[in-house]
Amino acid sequence: MKEKFIMAGSTALHIADSCKGDRCVVLLHGYLESMYVWDDFLPLLTPSVRVIALDIPGHGISEVKGEVHTMDMMAATVRDMLDALGIERATLVGHSMGGYVSLAFCAAYPERLDGVVLLSSSPSPDDEVKRENRRREIALVRAGKKDVLARVAPETGFAEANRARLKRYIDDLVEQVHITEDEGIVALLGGMIERSDRNEMLRASKVPQLFILGKHDNYIPLAAAEKIVADNPQARVVWLENSGHMGFIEEPQKTADAILDFVLHEE
Repeated sequence: MKEKFIMAGSTALHIADSCKGDRCVVLLHGYLESMYVWDDFLPLLTPSVRVIALDIPGHGISEVKGEVHTMDMMAATVRDMLDALGIERATLVGHSMGGYVSLAFCAAYPERLDGVVLLSSSPSPDDEVKRENRRREIALVRAGKKDVLARVAPETGFAEANRARLKRYIDDLVEQVHITEDEGIVALLGGMIERSDRNEMLRASKVPQLFILGKHDNYIPLAAAEKIVADNPQARVVWLENSGHMGFIEEPQKTADAILDFVLHEE
């Protein structure tokens, strides 16, 4: 993977690019993560496809671009990145928040997509309880208390049965929270609060779709995940039997196999 900065439109974007492969997969990380969250997962994909990972603006070391980073704005940045790299079409793999960016991209630029993969993500908008929780997180960050997020969010992402085995990854995610700019966290929380319901768009879309969902996800409980599947019969679905919200770390080979089967055999 070649790591570099590029200009995606007017945004300074930190990316990594394997540079080789006929099919292209773009990995979009989740909230309080960066592109480094994919480090151990990337080698499972790169022999078969070109892979690009990026720091979504506001996280990692990509640029913060204002007080609110809407999902539409982030999708436009991904489009500008593809333009800058001379890539006409790609499959977007969006983990959690990255899935929201992928959905916004699918709504705005479907002609640029070979497919979209929602990895532990949902096409449904936040309900009022979730919005209020995000507003509470904004208040914590603005009060200089993001260590509260670091104590809770990383561990909650993993199924309880996997936490001891994967403690190194949890520790890495805790560190990621601490080094993420406060302004970036607030900007992306604001963007997630505003996001649209994408269910109807997906059902009407001709873009091939894959949902990968963990059966022990603390953020998308099983009943909610089953409703997502029932509401979107057009999508291919892979269940991770032993995963929480971080399936690409908890069951990496099964997740990679599902993505590659989708990318290489979807016409």
